[in-house]
Amino acid sequence: MELYSEKINRLIEEFSRLPGIGRKSAQRLAFHVLNMPQEQAEGLAYAITDARRSVCYCKECFNLTDRELCPICASDSRNKRIIMVVENPRDLAAYEKTGKYTGVYHVLHGAISPMLGIGPNEIRLKELLLRLQQDVDEVIIATNSSLEGEATAMYISKLVKPAGIKVSRIASGIPVGGDLENIDEVTLLKALDGRTPL
Repeated sequence: MELYSEKINRLIEEFSRLPGIGRKSAQRLAFHVLNMPQEQAEGLAYAITDARRSVCYCKECFNLTDRELCPICASDSRNKRIIMVVENPRDLAAYEKTGKYTGVYHVLHGAISPMLGIGPNEIRLKELLLRLQQDVDEVIIATNSSLEGEATAMYISKLVKPAGIKVSRIASGIPVGGDLENIDEVTLLKALDGRTPL
């Protein structure tokens, strides 16, 4: 026997398709939306459809935006001679939260993963190489420290170094406040390799 009517079940089903949303969370979201004032629910629906229709890739860095250039690329205060390469827009947002990085970005929208059939042509590497034909002093590779992220970093490094552009990799290792006994061996080795003088 169905607990809810067809339209409620459909709403729950749609929410459960979102990443990280299980059936219980989908039910909570569905009932929250159903209890919203009509105008608020319509505003949410419009924001979703309008964003889906209007959001595209920045023509420079491939971040998500609703304009030709994202706010970072359009800013005159950013140092366009330093490019940080990230895997996705969420990584870019994480660095922007620090408020310390003043260069620009390049969003790959993925990482090289032969196991998943993702090669260099499936991510935005060609576009990065085109950008490097302009005046660029440094490329900071900020891909994840996963196997795919490391492979992508090595591949980019091999492509960029012959152009005479400085290539650096973000440090990885022990998180602030982490106990050494709880850290895995690979992370400990990365921390040791990336040590700096005091």
